[in-house]
Amino acid sequence: MKFSISALFCLLAVSPALGQTFRNPVLWNDLADNDVFRVNDTFYYSASTMHYSPGAPILQSKDLVNWEYIGHSVPTLDWGSKYDLANGTNAYVKGIWASTLRYRESNGLFYWIGCVEFSTTYIFTAPSITGPWTQSSSIDNCYYDAGMLIDDDDTMYVAHGGGTISVSQLSPDGLSEVSTQVVFTSPSDVGYIEGSRMYKYNGSYYIFNTRPADAQFVLKSTNGPFGPYVVKELLADIEGPIVGGGVPHQGSLVDTQKGDWYYMAFEDSYPGGRMPVLAPITWGSDGFPILITVNGSWGTSYEYPLPPFPVPDLNGTDLFKETKLGPQWEWNHNPDVTKFSVGNGLKLETVTVTDDIYEARNTLTHRILGPTSSGTILLDYKKMVDGDRAGLALFRDVSAWIGIVNSGSDFKVSFWNGMTLNSSTWTTSSPGSEIASVPITNGTGKIWLRAFVDVQPGQVDTGLFFYSTDGVGYTQLGSFTLNNDWEFFMGYRYAIFNFAVIELGGSVEVDSFSLDAPGLTTTG
Repeated sequence: MKFSISALFCLLAVSPALGQTFRNPVLWNDLADNDVFRVNDTFYYSASTMHYSPGAPILQSKDLVNWEYIGHSVPTLDWGSKYDLANGTNAYVKGIWASTLRYRESNGLFYWIGCVEFSTTYIFTAPSITGPWTQSSSIDNCYYDAGMLIDDDDTMYVAHGGGTISVSQLSPDGLSEVSTQVVFTSPSDVGYIEGSRMYKYNGSYYIFNTRPADAQFVLKSTNGPFGPYVVKELLADIEGPIVGGGVPHQGSLVDTQKGDWYYMAFEDSYPGGRMPVLAPITWGSDGFPILITVNGSWGTSYEYPLPPFPVPDLNGTDLFKETKLGPQWEWNHNPDVTKFSVGNGLKLETVTVTDDIYEARNTLTHRILGPTSSGTILLDYKKMVDGDRAGLALFRDVSAWIGIVNSGSDFKVSFWNGMTLNSSTWTTSSPGSEIASVPITNGTGKIWLRAFVDVQPGQVDTGLFFYSTDGVGYTQLGSFTLNNDWEFFMGYRYAIFNFAVIELGGSVEVDSFSLDAPGLTTTG
């Protein structure tokens, strides 16, 4: 079937002002385990990225609702060859889990702290939120699900742990551990808790914890950062604002310059991922925070915390004209930096000889925009060599792609389905198979490839794949049922790939990537 789908966007378009109310989620992007904090009149947001590189994306906002990507705290996942997809190894679902980010006014440094693979805690610092970020030290102790507090006297503390919560005091430079102490062991009526965030309010110390994935608890101490702490439930089993999604939980507390408080949680919304949702907080007479609900549920809409401040729209076209990739992009594992370039489009040389996209280096990913959107690339495939495969995937632990296959004597547009990772070892269960193909006869050497997604949870979530030889009329070549299991943690992404099946030496150029929400249209 044929579709005419517009791909004309403006990179400088701004988010529409929503008056004095906003709707949840504040961003239909997979941005889990957030740590949100304020420096003067600017809010910053850090999130988990597991095996994607660079890691720990940073977003900024002036109003807590409209967010833009500005960088990453971890430039390279420098933790062994598996993070390079080398020697037959991989780091799927490893890497950066819940971590913490703060600004320390006394020395003008930003600190990112995170535990990798339950063993070592790494500390990265930067003189500016946009970098340069460097690994400054490591601690031979896992600050699991870390939450940092810089106290009024400039002492740095980190709350961390699962089930048993500890607080560690850092050295004056914030780069090593002075002491650590267990401050709370969760009782049976609370259950297993994790996802620590640490705060100080009106002289009391608070540790914010989640019981995944249905409740949120607050620990409070009036006797200093090492407790003792008492616990109170903030929420449990309430309905979230995303239809079909889970219970909002984890995340962080943040205050505005006006003195108002908000809770930025995430809501499980697979297969898209975990989406940020925002709600106001008040403080009770007992000193514990109280979530402001709407008819007993997390509201789909609230008043803006501050006057709306527009940011560049996530919709748009990236022509890859800058000298480096924008902060909205992340590679599947660390890339081989000698095998790609940007500035006049995106050039991808083949790096890996494989028939498995999960083993192919230099696969470039972009978060999908929910609840529906489409991603489109304009691909120049003239320099592909025999056996090469290049195109656009919907990428997760169960994947599918549309692309160009060089069969030696000719090219074809091909749709592949069934690429699957084993959910216990995260090795490839199946490299997939070709479902449909069409010979290319126009001979221009360029083609438009499109993937459309509907990731509204609680339904049969669908991916559709199209191609076009003129960028106007699109033909559907395949469809795909998205996997909505949670175990991979990360949601689906658009992924641009190029790998060799026979030998290295080929390359492709991507002239543009366009993101369109709500995505599929039949006119224009």
